[in-house]
Amino acid sequence: MAPAAPTSASPLSCLLLLSLPKPASARHSRSSSPPQPCPEAAAARSPGAGLVLRRREAAAAVLSTAVLSRFVLPAEAGAADGGECPLEVAPSGLAFCDRVVGTGAAAQEGQLIRAHYTGRLEDGTVFDSSYKRGKPLTFRVGVGEVIKGWDQGIVGGEGIPPMLAGGKRTLKLPPALAYGEKGAGCRGWEPTSCVIPPNSTLLFDVEYVGRASG
Repeated sequence: MAPAAPTSASPLSCLLLLSLPKPASARHSRSSSPPQPCPEAAAARSPGAGLVLRRREAAAAVLSTAVLSRFVLPAEAGAADGGECPLEVAPSGLAFCDRVVGTGAAAQEGQLIRAHYTGRLEDGTVFDSSYKRGKPLTFRVGVGEVIKGWDQGIVGGEGIPPMLAGGKRTLKLPPALAYGEKGAGCRGWEPTSCVIPPNSTLLFDVEYVGRASG
């Protein structure tokens, strides 16, 4: 049976991510610690080091750290969390931007995966977040268990690369790849009664945690 609309007394749950009106069941890490400075830079900042780098040496130290970080740290694409992230639009109308490119295995169609997310309306209203529940969403990706924009935004296709484990991506879903003209979380016939109004464009910040066991 299709997911039931939540009542006014119950919070919007992971059911919002399930395709409507397709039958589906409700199955409902933080990023790695901040990079540590290189030993040379740390020594230069240490009060006990007693060293003052000349301008040329300081510039060389900064340059070498920047070059090293491209190979050692996860690649930052776009902007850090919460900042502006330029979106690239695919032929399907789905727009995406990688905030952090993961370093793990790529998501594949049919895999059982775990993903954290925050969903927002275009006006910035947050309608659902797995972070608030403290538990990532577990689902089988690419087979219609979630809305189309999620399947395509994570598995990739049509010019969109698949997400890698540990990656963070912002998705902008047109209504056709989200909940369409029906909306979601509706408590009555009026569009204003819906948590997600009909024909809404949605924004999701998705963190692909990785494959789930089972």
